[in-house]
Amino acid sequence: MAYKITDNCLACGACAAGCPVEAISEGDSKYEIDQTICIECGACEANCPVGAIEEE
Repeated sequence: MAYKITDNCLACGACAAGCPVEAISEGDSKYEIDQTICIECGACEANCPVGAIEEE
């Protein structure tokens, strides 16, 4: 299942630091997941301190 970063993102970078395939990058107001690179491992969701990442 694909993951998405919601507007609750604080742009702290914890999700990007924990992504094993570097599919997450900083966007304008929040981090974004590149779905073409994402392997849907869930590491980003587990690393987010505010629960801003959820399955689509």
